[in-house]
Amino acid sequence: MEQKPKADLALMFCSFIWGVTFVVVKNALDESSVFLFLAVRFSIAAVIMAILQIQVIRRIEPQEIFAGMRLAFFMFAGYCFQTAGLRYTTASNSGFVTGSSVVLVPLLLAVFWGRRLTKWIYLGAFAALVGLYFLTVPAEGLRYLNRGDVLTFVAAGFYAVHIILVGEYTREHSVRALSLIQVAGCAVMAWPLTGFTAAIHWQPVRFTGSWQLWLGILICAVFATAVAFTVQLWAQQYTSPGHAAILFALEPVFAVITSYVVLHERLSSRAMNGAGLVVAGIMLAELLAAPTAPEAPEPVFEGRIYFKPWWRKS
Repeated sequence: MEQKPKADLALMFCSFIWGVTFVVVKNALDESSVFLFLAVRFSIAAVIMAILQIQVIRRIEPQEIFAGMRLAFFMFAGYCFQTAGLRYTTASNSGFVTGSSVVLVPLLLAVFWGRRLTKWIYLGAFAALVGLYFLTVPAEGLRYLNRGDVLTFVAAGFYAVHIILVGEYTREHSVRALSLIQVAGCAVMAWPLTGFTAAIHWQPVRFTGSWQLWLGILICAVFATAVAFTVQLWAQQYTSPGHAAILFALEPVFAVITSYVVLHERLSSRAMNGAGLVVAGIMLAELLAAPTAPEAPEPVFEGRIYFKPWWRKS
């Protein structure tokens, strides 16, 4: 099998794992505070990855540390807002709102990287925006908007930037080094934030240590973090950020299926219509639009390919 089909299957696997973990995290947050959960999760994942890739640590270059920490910042910010949002919204809603990052990818590429957009991307973005309104805003009006959905939409913005930067940096640096650095970077950021939020009495430290909590942490640390993000970074060498975003659109579908089976969550007819518009917007923006980024048929590690934003003309 050629590398590109393998990469597509790998990204679909990532979407499946991440879709399932919406329910896992939702249950885990009944047993732990948000930032401590993230700190333990990313620490375990980083240790596992370091043990399996000791040879990578010896060859890490300063440029890879900078790139990996930049990825870590956007990934960690996304996880903070998404995980905090899951305390107040359903796993189904969280999945679809997070999925809006797919539509944000081409929009951000246009605004900050100077890419031209087609009418399909504008139509897709509009459809997704209307869909998000029906999905998250109750019939009673905006004042009843769930704050968990708002936090999750902010997370979607950070995830969109992360998708774009992954597409850039995996063409410049070692995939294994980036995957290890970004996960370790998230752990480094999570521990001080856990202490800070507890010190200001914003979020007291809470960790029950129950087997359900540890099971959730291990699932998230091993499969959704150590495995999935390593697979994502490998797979995105062989595709563009826009194409990867299409496959990531499956994540909310898996989230809804899992939440239906495990938590017995049901979407209202209004929310179902909104979810349908979000999916339609994703398809319009990514399937019918011209590519916003060139396909990358083969990875490039030797030498450096610099991705120039619109503000750096020279």
